[in-house]
Amino acid sequence: MILLTHGYFLCEDVREKAVMKPYPPLGILYISGWLEQKGVSHEVFDTTFSSKAVFYQNLLQKKPSILGIYINLVTKLNVLEIIRFVKSTEALSETTIILGGPDVRYNAENLLEAGADFLVIGEGEETFYELTQALTNHEPYDQIPGIAYGHSDCGVYITEGRVQRKDLDELPFPNRKKIDFTPYLEVWKKHHGKSAMTVSTMRGCPYSCHWCSRGVYGKSYRRRSAESVVAEIMQIQEEYNPDNLWFVDDVFTISHKWLQSFANELKAKGVKPVYECITRADRLNPEVIRLLKETGCFRVWIGAESGSQKIIDLMDRRVDVQTVREMINEARRAGLEAGTFIMVGYPGETEEDIKETLRHLKASNPTFFTITITYPIKGTELYNEVESFSTVNQVDWESSTDRDIDFKRAFSKGYYQQAVQWIISEMAFYQRKSKNLGLRPSAMAKLRSVKARLGMWWYKQQEYNG
Repeated sequence: MILLTHGYFLCEDVREKAVMKPYPPLGILYISGWLEQKGVSHEVFDTTFSSKAVFYQNLLQKKPSILGIYINLVTKLNVLEIIRFVKSTEALSETTIILGGPDVRYNAENLLEAGADFLVIGEGEETFYELTQALTNHEPYDQIPGIAYGHSDCGVYITEGRVQRKDLDELPFPNRKKIDFTPYLEVWKKHHGKSAMTVSTMRGCPYSCHWCSRGVYGKSYRRRSAESVVAEIMQIQEEYNPDNLWFVDDVFTISHKWLQSFANELKAKGVKPVYECITRADRLNPEVIRLLKETGCFRVWIGAESGSQKIIDLMDRRVDVQTVREMINEARRAGLEAGTFIMVGYPGETEEDIKETLRHLKASNPTFFTITITYPIKGTELYNEVESFSTVNQVDWESSTDRDIDFKRAFSKGYYQQAVQWIISEMAFYQRKSKNLGLRPSAMAKLRSVKARLGMWWYKQQEYNG
């Protein structure tokens, strides 16, 4: 018996519980769809709305011969705990653990030492199927592309990489019927007034941003046909009828030709989705924004990461910050909500760069923005950059994630935590004042801004005096 799972538990995620925008595990649902197409019996246990106790009880009841687990930065610690449970439980001694996801490529040795039996590196559909067939039929697996496993002679044996599938239309749709979508739809409806579901139209990203992980799809760009995507949307609408869709692609408008085909196919089929997506400013223009709105987009997220051109260039983002501002404003003029992403604490960033980021946000005035402190993900150019200068702090791998890695910057992490609060508070003051939302809300936002600015000053003094 084959069981697929992902090790994410909403009940343990403090950050997500504050947001309440959970999404289903599309990756393992794609693998499930491939297995079903091949006639392979299997089950999927969606842990999102469950608990470890319930999941462990399910493992003891099912006693799967093969347990496939998706692992990423968020789920790593839970997955390691699941591995320890399986390996220390006599009733599960015959269970083979296979891991896949963005974390496996650059953590192969650690994951195998932690108890995983096999790793699926890169896209998982064909590799997982071939590996499980070999294990089930007691056949050799050393020639299966895209796997890693422990070997007595070389420690970790990694087979030749699998050639990426060019025609994504050959993949079945995610096997959504394998899990219960009701909790997802209800949570979204309860907390945000509208339900939402996810769709993937492409794999890979050809851009070279130094902080971005490309552990599964690499720098490729492969796209499903507009006909395939619209067919999936129609199926979702018929079976689940969500209010909104979220396209999880890295750069939704990367191909203007594809976007026009998408618009044509929607019109031909009489389909009218309501959706949000992510893109880059250099892949937008007034005509593309018009097409987005015409096809049902209500919110577009436009990557920026910094308001300082110097930092954007250090990231190798290859975009002009002025273009980002113009496209955010253009999207809003067209009636779309516009979101953007910001990070502080990138190597080489000064306080003046942080101030420039705030000026950038005020000039572009996005509807939403998210902000984080930069952290290096293993396998990225950023990680290699800070590691090569021996500035990565040593952390215990089994009890930490890449989010816990810090490195030598201009200021301490406490300083950047205050900088995040300063930017958030200043933007709240700016937007409330511009909308004339009242003296008290504006004053409270300004007070928080002043407090955070003093915090930044205090942390700087600690460093100067230390």
